[in-house]
Amino acid sequence: MRRLKGCAALRALLFVGALFMFCVPSQNVTAMDLAPDSSVLRRIEALEENHGLRLGSARVLGDFNAVARRFDLHRTGPRSRNYSLKMVWAPERQRALFAGANHGKPHRLNDVWEFDLAALAWVMLYPPDNPRSYDGLGEDASDVVFEDGLLITRRGGPAVIGHTWWGITYDPVNRQMLFMNIWLTKQEEAIRQLGGDPAARYTGPPLWSFKPETGQWAPLKSVPPGPRAPFGAMLEYVPELEGAIWHMNNWQMRATWHYEPVKRAWTLLPLNTEEKDFKQQAPSRELVGYYDMRRGIVVAQQGKSTFHLDVVRRRWEKVLNAPENSDAVPFGHDAKTSFYYDAASGDGLLLDHEKKELWAYTPDTSSWRVLNPSGDPMPKGDRLLAYADPALNAFVVIDDRMVWVYRHRGVRD
Repeated sequence: MRRLKGCAALRALLFVGALFMFCVPSQNVTAMDLAPDSSVLRRIEALEENHGLRLGSARVLGDFNAVARRFDLHRTGPRSRNYSLKMVWAPERQRALFAGANHGKPHRLNDVWEFDLAALAWVMLYPPDNPRSYDGLGEDASDVVFEDGLLITRRGGPAVIGHTWWGITYDPVNRQMLFMNIWLTKQEEAIRQLGGDPAARYTGPPLWSFKPETGQWAPLKSVPPGPRAPFGAMLEYVPELEGAIWHMNNWQMRATWHYEPVKRAWTLLPLNTEEKDFKQQAPSRELVGYYDMRRGIVVAQQGKSTFHLDVVRRRWEKVLNAPENSDAVPFGHDAKTSFYYDAASGDGLLLDHEKKELWAYTPDTSSWRVLNPSGDPMPKGDRLLAYADPALNAFVVIDDRMVWVYRHRGVRD
């Protein structure tokens, strides 16, 4: 993480980023719209350690189509969506991306959003195609075609849209969001509805990409071998592997797979091979986690247990296993918590969306502590989103449009 020296230098740096990195096909949003807000930057820069700050209400920008307006997204922004909580950081853009569907109500949409803290703005990068129903193509399937084995919209988006669980990440090398897009839509019935042959359906891993520079979804088909696609698994980009891991440890899939974006190929990672204790040591379903760039490990929380994946040693290890009634550790769950790496401290920061608690995890000591921030109180809404912004050294909590930031630790020499 770069050392920021003064609000003026920071403002100039971020403004250049807004000018040259915000390239999406939008008539309503320009680089000038996303020029950093100097008053926002000054307040964030002055934020002390273990302090929270209520920044104010974010603008909501984008080309809002009739579907977006029908669900009032032009006023609220995306809001959290049941099992879709995770936001992913795009380092070259210095913004966080969000996508994923609700469980059914009030909508199931394939829209994609970006949040810019410096400009205090939500930006819709991909306006939604027609809303889908819980297990089908919805009331209006006129925007869907069956093409190359896939149900896809005429604009190129996924016609079957699932929760993200923790199965979404960002590939900074190829500058694309990766999303294992799993859902229980009755695809064969939908294919017949469109006049297609269900026998021609692609049945491999349902991985999709979204490139914020172009504002386009794209399916990432692969040939066998490949992993299964269980609900509640984790997808996380790991620089040492030059790709992402896809992990689950239950009856549906007991493995960690490696995806290579350039080859569009999957490889089963040989983990815990000497001890043969993968089942006992690796996390199971509905976990949350992050990649720790300082230590070269993946950290995961599932229930009251904490896990490390040592990428070099090729080993999962359960480092904490607290009882269910323990108050010493948080409960990790992909519909109830968000868990991200804090670059300034090297800790993990976990937000409990239900209890409205913020926790810090230190991997070196495998220890948790609940935080009690000074300053403005954290929002208490029931549709929160959160992410870690390493560019401005802030943990960001968004309650619809209201933005609260927290500084865990300052940048030190």
